[in-house]
Amino acid sequence: MIYYTIMLSQKEIQLIKKRLNREPNECELHVFNAMWSEHCSYKSSKYWLKQLPNKAPHVICGPGENAGVVDIGDNDKIVFKIESHNHPSYIEPYEGAATGVGGIMRDIFTMGARPIANLNSLHFGRYWSASDVVKGIADYGNCIGVPTVSSKCHFYTCYRDNPLVNAMTVGYTNGNIFTSIPTKKGKVYYVGAKTGRDGIGGAVMASEKFEQDQNLRPTVQVGDPFYEKILLEASLELFETGAVIAAQDMGAAGLTSSTTEVALKGNYGITIDISKVPLREEGMEPWEILLSESQERMLFVLDYNFDQKNVFAIFDKWDLDCIEIGELTNHGKFLVYGWNKIYCNIPLEALDPPELKRKFEKPEPRNIWPADINLKMDWLWEQYDSEVMGNTIKGLEHDPAIVRIPNSRKAIAMTTTSNAALCLTDPRQGAVEIVTECHNKLKSVDATPLAITNCLNFGNPENKGVMYEFVETIEGMKEVCNRLNFPVVSGNVSFYNETSGRNIAPTPVIGGIGLIEDYSCIVQ
Repeated sequence: MIYYTIMLSQKEIQLIKKRLNREPNECELHVFNAMWSEHCSYKSSKYWLKQLPNKAPHVICGPGENAGVVDIGDNDKIVFKIESHNHPSYIEPYEGAATGVGGIMRDIFTMGARPIANLNSLHFGRYWSASDVVKGIADYGNCIGVPTVSSKCHFYTCYRDNPLVNAMTVGYTNGNIFTSIPTKKGKVYYVGAKTGRDGIGGAVMASEKFEQDQNLRPTVQVGDPFYEKILLEASLELFETGAVIAAQDMGAAGLTSSTTEVALKGNYGITIDISKVPLREEGMEPWEILLSESQERMLFVLDYNFDQKNVFAIFDKWDLDCIEIGELTNHGKFLVYGWNKIYCNIPLEALDPPELKRKFEKPEPRNIWPADINLKMDWLWEQYDSEVMGNTIKGLEHDPAIVRIPNSRKAIAMTTTSNAALCLTDPRQGAVEIVTECHNKLKSVDATPLAITNCLNFGNPENKGVMYEFVETIEGMKEVCNRLNFPVVSGNVSFYNETSGRNIAPTPVIGGIGLIEDYSCIVQ
């Protein structure tokens, strides 16, 4: 039996009825449930995130896209982002961590960039969780052939039932940047692996607290790094054809989020024939197809006049499905049909989630205790291939890591920083300190700090004390980023890191990059 719950409040259900002017059907209710989840909607954090500085002359693309993009000169661009896979890694440490790496790498190559480095920031309270997570991260990254150049591990008891698995990927391109915003109508294509039942309810699961006896394994995705590798190569080849109008990976909420986001951003409607979606399991319900989070899948909007022979030859070569499942329209709806039946007929504007203004107040002081885990860093680093691709100048034993840009004298310095103990004591000052530390680390290798990405890990936002910690963290980040001219160009919020009433310490993780104009001065 698939674990999946409707988490919508009665107030939200009434709002849905009002917007539709009718009762939603079963499939539509599942769509709203996913799209209005905290994980997809950012309904508790959106207001505060808008306050973070995200602009600078070198910033090409900021928050709102799959990843941030900065210009480093000579048409060279760096694309990077950090993201969490906390809840899945608690339920199924190996697969949860592995698919977290796969997901963040798709965010990078979806924008037309080739991943050149992986980093991670991990927080544990149990040994078995730590060892399985590290193996999952290492196996996926090693198999796809992207070096893991930095790994940070922290051990505190508050993460016993809520490990934090934050994965960061840095990519490079000298070509065009592709976004999820279509500039004109086109045909919608499904590309990649077939759709199964794995991961159904993943977005909703990531938006609720846990009880220790829950059976949540069916909500965790299962990844295939070898399939991701061929999807990466095929996607990058497709971008070169000039056929792509918009691109979006199928992450949280799967086909639902990818199709609706593309349509909303372009101010279009979208029509999908769900019967054309390639399946690997029989008897899947329409809502299961729409919400599956099966891995290694992409959505492309292609020009009506694209060279079909050239495009299809790419996917034939890589033995990947490339199937037309719909098109962008002017009707302004999310229209899903198949097998002679309409399953969703939702005005896209109705899917816009309500913004929550949660109350907050300073919590009572609490402590953070180190976890008794004997996990040596040399064992950790031995799991990762940090030299593959041959561009790593300084890797795992150095902080920051340094990776050269292909066919250039330039290199990128990169690091992650966090300090849960300090953030628990004073979340505002803690945020200031970890952003400053990130900035200083980059400068320590004569890199010019360019921008940051963030992964904001907190407990239950319905708890006023947790919300206070979040708001104070944002205020601290805003203050220091403005002072240092260090823009936030991408990121992720992970709420509901709570199990059986126990919340984690506030744990913002900062990922930063800096530019080294000539790496010859640091090569020894």
